[in-house]
Amino acid sequence: MNRIALAPTFDEPPASEPHAQDALLSIRDLHLAYDGVPVLNGIDLTVKRGQAVSIIGPSGSGKSTILRCINGLVSPQRGSIHVGGIDVRAQQSDAERIALRKRVGFVFQQYNLFPHLSVLDNLTIAPRRVLGKSRAEAESDAHALLAKVRLSDKAHAYPGALSGGQQQRVAIARTLAMRPDLILFDEVTSALDPETVGEVLNVIGELAGEGQTCVLVTHEMRFAAEISDEVFFTERGVIVEHGPAVQLFNHPRHERTRLFLQRARGEDRSHPPLRAV
Repeated sequence: MNRIALAPTFDEPPASEPHAQDALLSIRDLHLAYDGVPVLNGIDLTVKRGQAVSIIGPSGSGKSTILRCINGLVSPQRGSIHVGGIDVRAQQSDAERIALRKRVGFVFQQYNLFPHLSVLDNLTIAPRRVLGKSRAEAESDAHALLAKVRLSDKAHAYPGALSGGQQQRVAIARTLAMRPDLILFDEVTSALDPETVGEVLNVIGELAGEGQTCVLVTHEMRFAAEISDEVFFTERGVIVEHGPAVQLFNHPRHERTRLFLQRARGEDRSHPPLRAV
């Protein structure tokens, strides 16, 4: 996979569109409107197994709505969504939706942890109730995942005693406990202070580097450039441009993409300009 830091002088031809048979996620001609107001206007997006894909763009461009369509939280009026052979739009019953969400994990902006449960119980409740794992097996997996997100000493803590960055790492571990094929990350650092953003991004970067298939909505441009195999730039519910990270960040073809990246880099509070490594 192409995990890189970028330099303005580095060039690379655009990758071809992934073949449908290689795709874990396939979205075609997706349309969604609320009360007659268009939100998505013909979205096409393909993600291969093992890829990390970022969706970037201004606020209100439909990025988070795409994620919510993928795991069935929102129902589009037109188009198709397939995840590992599952027709998302055809999942109508509770059992079908549960089966889909076993395959598709979702890490939200807010952590959504159960405040009355310990960290360990937050991680084991779904594997026990949904996957049918024994307490011993679920707890063994949970301890391994807490070590992975560097929170081994927090197993018996409660969410209220953790920092925002720690809570978000617990939320990531809880999602991993379901062993999903695909994980959706929706602006997971937006509620964090600058000192804890790096803790969460490091964990996500490690997952992507290990081959976990991810789709991320993010305003962290340097992070998206470094971990993404492909990047999609959206505005007003359409994909203005997409391509390999090296191409889109260094040589965007569309003037709107160039303007967005220029402004986004100017507002970056912590990262230097992108350089080759």
